[in-house]
Amino acid sequence: MTCSTVIEGGRTDSGSRMKLLFKLLLVATGVTVALAADAATRVEAQALMKNSAILRIDQEQRLLRTGQRSPEGVLLVSASPREAVVEIDGRRSTLNLSNRIAGTFEEPDQSEVQIPRNDRHQYITTATINGRRNLVLVDTGANSVALNSIAADRLGLDYQKRGTPIMVSTASGVAQGYSVVLDKIVIGEITASYVDATVIVGSFPTHILLGTTFLQHVGMREENGIMYLRQKY
Repeated sequence: MTCSTVIEGGRTDSGSRMKLLFKLLLVATGVTVALAADAATRVEAQALMKNSAILRIDQEQRLLRTGQRSPEGVLLVSASPREAVVEIDGRRSTLNLSNRIAGTFEEPDQSEVQIPRNDRHQYITTATINGRRNLVLVDTGANSVALNSIAADRLGLDYQKRGTPIMVSTASGVAQGYSVVLDKIVIGEITASYVDATVIVGSFPTHILLGTTFLQHVGMREENGIMYLRQKY
């Protein structure tokens, strides 16, 4: 059986100790259940990195850094490429990646990054863009790295002064955009410098899209729901 490592946290009064032990036993054997009597939080490790982790908390995907707490109350105590320690309601648990999920960087070949496909068939991972870490979505159908103006402001991009105004076609119609150059994008040991990108005014796209202007720097293949990226040059 292939399963993700999960934990469930909630209130544990004296009357629910047996239920908690039962749940922990099921988790240890790869089975996850939610008992109706408990207000439980389900946490799954989707990608692990040094001092940060991508966790699926209930139905939300969260990027947490060490010492950061999610809106659901999950604290990331520590993280490495092999495991993460999280705290829920004062209890600490260790999360590992499942055999299927491989969103960490393999030690034997640091130049290759493995990104698991999520339940929406998306390849989402973390990247450092101009020195700041962000969630990104690998999009082979996008001809450019694309980000919304909110993300651009967060990255400190002065796109209105330094970018070139353009019009961009989106699912909602035509929008104002700006053509810019990103100094550096880093995923694991993969680095791409001076990457062309498009800033779209508004909240679209939701994730930063890694399109062709980044992907031309890497070799890419997909196997069994995992996207493999390798430094090309």
